Amino acid sequence: MKQLRTPAQARAWLEYQGISIAQWARENQKNDSLVREVLAGRKKCFRGESHNIAVLLGMKDGQITTRPGRVAPVAMQGAMA
Repeated sequence: MKQLRTPAQARAWLEYQGISIAQWARENQKNDSLVREVLAGRKKCFRGESHNIAVLLGMKDGQITTRPGRVAPVAMQGAMA
């Protein structure tokens, strides 16, 4: 298992690469506010986009999930018909 980064180490890694949090978020198609929340430790990163962000930043071991967080009621009605 590879060494996981702490939030401080993930921030330092971004600084080392010379990119901002906003730029990293754009390049990875993530919400920059959510990336900041993950880096600040305010999100637990158990599932969804916060999980994906933590995995991409090397803060968590896991797989990137592409499953939607929730299904819109309209989409569910169309599937049930």
